[in-house]
Amino acid sequence: MSAPAPLPLRGGARRRLARARVPAGLLEGVPSPRLTADGLATVDIELDGPTIALVAESVGAAPPGAEDLDLGQVWPAFVDVHTHLDKGHILPRAVNPDGTVLGAVRSVEADRTRNWSAEDVARRFEFGLQCAYAHGTAAIRTHLDCEPPQAAITWPVFASLRDRWRDRIELQGVGKLPMQLYSLAAGASFAAMVAEHGGVLGGVTRLPGNPAEVAPALDAALDALFRLAAQHRLDVDLHVDESGDPAASSLGQVAQAVRRSGFAGRVTCGHCCSLAVQPAAQAEAVLALCAEARLQVVTLPMINQYLQDRAAGATPRWRGITLVHELARRGVPVAVASDNCRDPFFAYGDHDMLEVFTQSVRIAHLDLPFGPWPAAATAVPARMMGLGHRGVIRAGAPADLVLFRARTLSELLARPQSDRRVVRAGEPIDATLPDHRVLDPIFSGPAT
Repeated sequence: MSAPAPLPLRGGARRRLARARVPAGLLEGVPSPRLTADGLATVDIELDGPTIALVAESVGAAPPGAEDLDLGQVWPAFVDVHTHLDKGHILPRAVNPDGTVLGAVRSVEADRTRNWSAEDVARRFEFGLQCAYAHGTAAIRTHLDCEPPQAAITWPVFASLRDRWRDRIELQGVGKLPMQLYSLAAGASFAAMVAEHGGVLGGVTRLPGNPAEVAPALDAALDALFRLAAQHRLDVDLHVDESGDPAASSLGQVAQAVRRSGFAGRVTCGHCCSLAVQPAAQAEAVLALCAEARLQVVTLPMINQYLQDRAAGATPRWRGITLVHELARRGVPVAVASDNCRDPFFAYGDHDMLEVFTQSVRIAHLDLPFGPWPAAATAVPARMMGLGHRGVIRAGAPADLVLFRARTLSELLARPQSDRRVVRAGEPIDATLPDHRVLDPIFSGPAT
């Protein structure tokens, strides 16, 4: 039997969505609602143009004139807090030769040197934004490769796209500079440029060199980074311990540097994979440090499962994800994010945060119960980005929603939800995805 035709949503008019199910952790202002077995509340949501005007627990049948969602779910628009839109969609011209992190790094470096003009970055970047928007994402933080001279090419492109997309996607940029440069004059000038663009300071906490020398060098780089971040009032977002090597242990150093500096801004750490393979006592000590330093952690299950523990002809033995449950129990905010898309770090993906959440549930066992985990793709990353108005359904929040026919989380995660409806500013959008063929010009012909 086909679904009933929905009433049209019209901006500027008060419209009611009746009998909608919302994960309890995404709902505010509805005291003690009755919940389903997987934590969904049944509510009516009234829209007044671009704003949610009222949210109340459903009582009985849908009132006259309302759209009866028949217990289908409504989520706030997604928030994707860790992406790489500048390097996305460089496949097939840049292929990872062996599927490893090192192979990806080398392939991207070569492609960046050869091809990353302003026009090339802008075309791929915008394609990613179009995909994310159609899937229901309203805010994105993207890391930007800033090895000289790329920063001077990419940041103006980022600024232009941020302005052009301002009413559709709130966009933040993280300047990803080699960590050792923060201790030099280049780091100070870079931080000033990032501040001029309203960005976030970032980098990878993996330094080359003798292991005995790396730890103090990283401490010095982190101290310089946090001094610059404090000076310019910038948040910090780092790639940390993206490895299956137990000896990769910079997460604790980041936490200690935060405490040492007294840094008061938000500090986000992405990946943190090696924490999961360290001895229990060491991991527990690092977990405590993370909580004390008020770190925020982003896990990227799709990408890290793809890259970690890969060897030709061998079956991977671990999942590549950090200790998400243990971090959450310590009160450390944990978000899931999409990371790379169709580049040497991850050959697949479509900037779809529902896919990210679905795969994260399966890979990291974010169920039985689902509990607060739906917030990991919505409310938690919104708070990480300082966007308190995002990721929740409450009176006064933006009427930026994603509507599903699925009545339970099992139904939601069982299918791709290609029939979802995306509502922005109270109006349904055209959620047609861009055709990959629009990227053909950057490959000098059709993809092969």
